[in-house]
Amino acid sequence: MDEVALAAEPCDPSLMDALWERGWRHFGPVFFRYSEIADDDGEKHVLPLRIDLSRFRPSASQRRTLRSNADLITSFGPPVIGESERAIFHAHASRFREHVPDSLENFLGTDPGSGIPCRIRQLSVRTGEGRLLAASYVGIGREAWSSIYAMFDPSASRRRLGIATLLWEIEAATESGCRWLYHGYCYREPSRYDYKKGFPALEWYDWERWKDGPPPGES
Repeated sequence: MDEVALAAEPCDPSLMDALWERGWRHFGPVFFRYSEIADDDGEKHVLPLRIDLSRFRPSASQRRTLRSNADLITSFGPPVIGESERAIFHAHASRFREHVPDSLENFLGTDPGSGIPCRIRQLSVRTGEGRLLAASYVGIGREAWSSIYAMFDPSASRRRLGIATLLWEIEAATESGCRWLYHGYCYREPSRYDYKKGFPALEWYDWERWKDGPPPGES
């Protein structure tokens, strides 16, 4: 399965919920979903993931990650593609050896504040001195949020900011009254996305229905 669609105008928040529930994601106005992908290691089977916020309780390791970053300042606001965001994006992208993204616009489109296909919020993570250390972007539906992209300054990798930004997204989505956070996907095969399987209240999509618990894997 490999499908692509284009949104020409803002979508109703309930429609966004329904699309995410069927495994659709979006970068800017472009929607897509696919169940298989090939990389240098061969074919991978894609499994969309989500977290049931009503049941989520952070693990001991995740609580430690939040405590170790308690000195940082987090805020949600409109999406920004500024100099600080671009600098972190390129530093973060340099960590990848394949499927290296070109720019933030690849994920947010050229006008992320347009509301097409949905409202986007940016989580900014700063030091007490105001330096941006990490940022992530989420699409907002009626009963769900969907993580679009997250990035952090590699010089702060010991802080586990990839995990921390997702935990802060979970907190904010829960406080907003949402039921689900769609936090991306993993593969049935081992990959660098396996950390997404380590969140409590996890559900995965077999392209027919959502199922509880960690998805099946292959060695």
